Amino acid sequence: MQILYFAELKEILKKNTEIIEINDSISVKQLKETINAKYPEVSEKTYQIAVNEEFVQDNDTVKNMDIVALIPPVSGG
Repeated sequence: MQILYFAELKEILKKNTEIIEINDSISVKQLKETINAKYPEVSEKTYQIAVNEEFVQDNDTVKNMDIVALIPPVSGG
């Protein structure tokens, strides 16, 4: 699956995208756990996940061909 990082996450990881291969579909919660294990520096950050441009919940699933966006809260003025 393609992972897109935005805002603070993009700055911390110094990348805006990467490909993660999975064999089967996994839950959004499992994906978060995978990302937090791979990148402990973002494990305490708050972010929403969108799959194929739709926000999802922890119990939703993601598949290998999905496009997943990690979007932290953005403050505006």
